[in-house]
Amino acid sequence: MKKIKGLRWYIIGLIGVATIINYIDRSAINIMWPYIYKDFGIPDAGNKNALALITTFFMIAYALGQTVTGKLMDTIGTRLGFTVSITGWSISIALHALAKTITSFSLFRFFLGFFEAGNWPGATKSNAEWFPPKERAIAQGIFGAGASLGSVVAAPFIAGMFLAFGWQATFAGIAVLGFLWIIPWLIINKGTAHDHPRITQKEQQYILNSGIARGNSAPGSKVYSWKELLRFRNTWGIISSRFFIDPVWWLFVTWLPTFLKEQFHFDIKQVGAFAWVPYLFAAIGGLAGGFFSSYLVKKNMAPAKARKTAITIGSILMLGSLIATAFYLDQLKEHIPVAIALISTTLFGFQFLINNLQTLPGDYFNDKNVGTVAGMGGTSAVLGTLLTTWAVPVITRTSYVSFFILGAVMVPLAWICINFITSKKINNSL
Repeated sequence: MKKIKGLRWYIIGLIGVATIINYIDRSAINIMWPYIYKDFGIPDAGNKNALALITTFFMIAYALGQTVTGKLMDTIGTRLGFTVSITGWSISIALHALAKTITSFSLFRFFLGFFEAGNWPGATKSNAEWFPPKERAIAQGIFGAGASLGSVVAAPFIAGMFLAFGWQATFAGIAVLGFLWIIPWLIINKGTAHDHPRITQKEQQYILNSGIARGNSAPGSKVYSWKELLRFRNTWGIISSRFFIDPVWWLFVTWLPTFLKEQFHFDIKQVGAFAWVPYLFAAIGGLAGGFFSSYLVKKNMAPAKARKTAITIGSILMLGSLIATAFYLDQLKEHIPVAIALISTTLFGFQFLINNLQTLPGDYFNDKNVGTVAGMGGTSAVLGTLLTTWAVPVITRTSYVSFFILGAVMVPLAWICINFITSKKINNSL
């Protein structure tokens, strides 16, 4: 069988594509909702409350799915785990086309959230299996860039599909993307670096000699239960920081189209023309954050310290842009490019830091527990997001100033958690 040079990059490349599909699917309703809610008999005053309700069903399932699918990835492996996840979410998004009521929309959204959750612990586990510490944040950055590029593609793509075919056909059409992805995934991903039949000996030795992807041969390795993992400070540092920081991203993923419509009176064509810009900068931020911390590791900085340095820089960028947006929001109505630039800086900073934060489970824990810890962090992130989702319809009744202040408050809280709760010592057998 012919060997594939640089196999690990093909693996993370496919995961990046899966993440693009993931975000196209989840973003579709947020982009179309300001223009379809009247089809369900919802008055203008109930628009945001209805979207918050539908999003709540998605996020509850997403919270459950992060923990369950994280354990699933550790149990059956990332090859089959990803296949189950993307098959489930593709079926779920297709069912959206059949929704007749808010109840059916919410039910299908619940299934979508549960299966889409697997993408994150699966990617974190796969990166820990295939990449050494000096490359792992780059790999996570490629994966994270997929989330941003998915949002870049989603805005014009969904808007175009909606205008051409309507919302039902849009949901059905994007479901096909996930099913097509499964074909190359099963062909290329035949195992791990230990036993993949098409990995070159040079690449295999490079990965295994790094101490990564050690699998069952790792001395002192143990599979911990969820309860046992909660005994470690590093678990709590990851869980608590993601509780505070992830909701800031979701504020924009969920509400940016609605914000643009209400604040700047955009129609769906304008949303398609402008809403992708902040996510392009987010993609650049994800890659930049990954390369930055990987550069520090290559300069012999401890991996966890390098990640935290990147997290600090991202936090500063986010905090500054969120405060500026809140303070000058009224004036920005006359300066839309400046508003887009500030939002772009916020999302750049978020992706600069989040890929490093999501890499920490692979730095702190062995490959038998990485997926589980990453899933627990994801569940915590969703719980925090649920609170902000419920808050937005209330705090934005008259102005979006509180929207940006809320994001600004959460950034330093996340930074404190990751810097003062996690341990400075790393036990590689955990």
